[in-house]
Amino acid sequence: MARKNIGCTSTAFLALLAIGTCFATYNLILLIVNNKMVNSGGLDFDPIVEMPDNMKRSGGAKALYHVALTATDAPYSKWQCRIMYYWYKKTKDMPGSEMGKFTRILHSGQPDNLMDEIPTFVVDPLPSGLDRGYIVLNRPWAFVQWLERATIEEDYILMAEPDHIFVNPLPNLARGEFPAGFPFFYIKPEENEKIIRKYYPKESGPVTNVDPIGNSPVIIRKDLLEKIAPTWMNVSLRMKDDPETDKTFGWVLEMYAYAVASALHGVQHILRKDFMLQPPWDLETGKRFIIHYTYGCDYNMKGELTYGKIGEWRFDKRSHLRGPPPKNLPLPPPGVPESVVTLVKMVNEATANIPNWDTENTS
Repeated sequence: MARKNIGCTSTAFLALLAIGTCFATYNLILLIVNNKMVNSGGLDFDPIVEMPDNMKRSGGAKALYHVALTATDAPYSKWQCRIMYYWYKKTKDMPGSEMGKFTRILHSGQPDNLMDEIPTFVVDPLPSGLDRGYIVLNRPWAFVQWLERATIEEDYILMAEPDHIFVNPLPNLARGEFPAGFPFFYIKPEENEKIIRKYYPKESGPVTNVDPIGNSPVIIRKDLLEKIAPTWMNVSLRMKDDPETDKTFGWVLEMYAYAVASALHGVQHILRKDFMLQPPWDLETGKRFIIHYTYGCDYNMKGELTYGKIGEWRFDKRSHLRGPPPKNLPLPPPGVPESVVTLVKMVNEATANIPNWDTENTS
């Protein structure tokens, strides 16, 4: 695909982006510059680079992916990362898995007390105040830095999150220049076309080119992510600086930014509903690969869902903001869906086997 130059920016900025060098330098220096340009009405999209050649797997060969998740040094993030890493180690070498190495990309700017337990790469947070309290904006900036500085052996990357648990061995669902992503029911580019067109103009193509995804979970070829990540970061900042976009997209703003950035680079995803399940809405684990426990699970003792009202039995990660959940959580009452039962059992197994599972170790 031919390059497209969208918006106005300086010649030096275009040159840096076009040759794809000095990611950390141009982003760190120009974050604030870009921010000022947005506030003054300027457009500063990355130019679109050529799509890479197709990469086909040789017969029977594994295409390993590197598991990468961004995290902070807060206790809430730490205990989730510990559980996630436990299940990564349990499933990594199972039949059907194509997992490679693992990295927790820590965007707090300094090492923490989990460095020896979990493979970790420390990167800088955004300049003070730039995230405006929306800490998720650090995610694309963290990936930009990690991709530029780290040695990554695998050709593919799985972008994951701390509240993911590998419930079945995960193969590489991507195919060459087609990454694999999970379709979220609440990411609706077509219903938000007016806003999407602020960042993905009509000359770039139909709004249906913007996939209904976020950046996670996504398995993507490393060279594609290296091209998308700076655009993802810049689009995220522009969206946050636009009051209409910020109000409309809210906590999923960064997800929309990744979807738009991918479309700007001509990258479309294979949509895999079996990539992930989300209790309590998905009732069975089945053959899905990742449990995402972002929603609270509240039930009465009859096993009836009381979502939106604290249940007589509940599991909600937000109940443990200041430290990890205790060991041996009580199982749900009879009648609760299998997915929720499996989630609690997997959390209990991890906490029973992770050394020093206590508040002090993750504070």
